[in-house]
Amino acid sequence: MELDRRTMLAGATMLAAGAGRAAAPQRKLGYAIVGLGVYGLGVISPQFANCRSSRLVAYVSGDRDKARAAAAKYGVPERSIYSYAEFDRIRDNPDIDIVYVCLPNSMHAEYVIRAAKAGKHVMCEKPMAVSVAECEAMIAACKAANRKLMIGYRCHFEAFNLEATRLARAGAAGKIRYVRSEHGFVQTNPEAWRLKRALSGGGSLMDMGVYSLQAARYMTGEEPVAVTARESTDRSDPRFHEVEDIIDWTLEFPSGAIGSCQSMYSANQNHILLMGDKGRIELEPGTRYNGNRMWLGKDGREQEIINPPPGPGPTQWAGQLDHLVDCIRSNREPIVSGAEGLRDMRIVEAIYRSAREGRTVRL
Repeated sequence: MELDRRTMLAGATMLAAGAGRAAAPQRKLGYAIVGLGVYGLGVISPQFANCRSSRLVAYVSGDRDKARAAAAKYGVPERSIYSYAEFDRIRDNPDIDIVYVCLPNSMHAEYVIRAAKAGKHVMCEKPMAVSVAECEAMIAACKAANRKLMIGYRCHFEAFNLEATRLARAGAAGKIRYVRSEHGFVQTNPEAWRLKRALSGGGSLMDMGVYSLQAARYMTGEEPVAVTARESTDRSDPRFHEVEDIIDWTLEFPSGAIGSCQSMYSANQNHILLMGDKGRIELEPGTRYNGNRMWLGKDGREQEIINPPPGPGPTQWAGQLDHLVDCIRSNREPIVSGAEGLRDMRIVEAIYRSAREGRTVRL
């Protein structure tokens, strides 16, 4: 009887200790931002204040003064500031769990692969890389290192886009027959890195075109089977000596639905439209950082969706950052994994080939 009582007391003590451990808050996983341009510094850095399970712990930059100023503002210790030459030393920093690559497109593959070899999970900005071959190498490197790879497709965490996709799947517009997706802005700086092919890999298609392509895919829930594209670029314009301005392409989907997409650097546009046999779903603007608007048209009536259900985080970026942390902890693939980035790049290469050769390209 005494032994049984001691055993019960020991068991109760262990249960209490276990309960205490379970109640303790989980450590936030640490991100290192690589590249302190407008996006990495001005958009992503402030978002960690909105995150529940992510924190900013390091910077990698070619401008140490800029990095020091940002580190002081966001509470990053100076010992966690690295130059690009020092990048591989992140291996020795246990505070860094994830590397967020916010560099020009042509640098994505190198730093994703090096981050994986340093034992870190990776978030990489879109487009994933400048070629299918680079995407495949990035995926292989992360797989070999047993690290997660996620692409920064923020719109998958944005409330209006989530609600539009939900409504489309629920049949709110009936069977989808047509989707239109147009994204562009007026690129005014002829010296911008996005206009240098060696850095960008292409023009508007490699930037705003990814939003158009992504929206057509996630709104319909289908993968295109063919693409027909054409380009319109004024080569006398100093902005477009190396890259394209307007790309217009048509996607054919297995259901028979048609996608009409555009990207451009000479006009402002941000529009997504789904037409079904019972109505329409429209977003304009649809993928901006804020101020997006949405309408549902059905049975001769039009309703503006003012307050869609909230996304997974207080902001689309917080939802995105925390999603990768959740995937690391639960050992599951992100909803926008490297495989998603690879799918986009295969279609992007087909769009360029179609425009160049003047023919429909099967996918």
